[in-house]
Amino acid sequence: MCVALMRGIGPGNPNMKNENYRRVAEGLGLQNVSTFISTGNVIFDTQSADIPAMERAFEEAWVSELGFTSTTIIRTLDDLEALVEADPFQGRVHGPSTYLLVTFARRDLDVGFDVPHQLFDGGGQLVAATARELFTVTDTTSERAPNVMGWLEREFGKEITSRTWLSVTRILNKMR
Repeated sequence: MCVALMRGIGPGNPNMKNENYRRVAEGLGLQNVSTFISTGNVIFDTQSADIPAMERAFEEAWVSELGFTSTTIIRTLDDLEALVEADPFQGRVHGPSTYLLVTFARRDLDVGFDVPHQLFDGGGQLVAATARELFTVTDTTSERAPNVMGWLEREFGKEITSRTWLSVTRILNKMR
């Protein structure tokens, strides 16, 4: 079981709809295809272990079938289970005052600073990192809301996509 995490999905775009994502994934020969919320999460079964080839196939299909580009990053059920088991947010809860974000990268990340790492003027913190994921906490009560997504893109490029910790745990539960 795998999930394709798409970057830059705007649910207002008529081509960026869950039924279209499912149709494209099924056209790629994937089985048990389902979607989770409308932000570009396609859950599926496959016999292939070639993740980079699957990512390329999805990205080519988005263009040819639906007319848009989207970096697509795939993680397996085992990948997500390992993330949740590691508890990178150390018991913090995603809620009205604390925004927990997981950023997935296509390739290994070069984090050129110590973690934890303070972002901005106290409004955010990179609390943990793996080879291909970053875990940030934003204090939504801060006077100046930090642009965490902009910072992540400047630091690590555009072959990333982010989901809230709540979404990651819900995707994992749906995959199970």
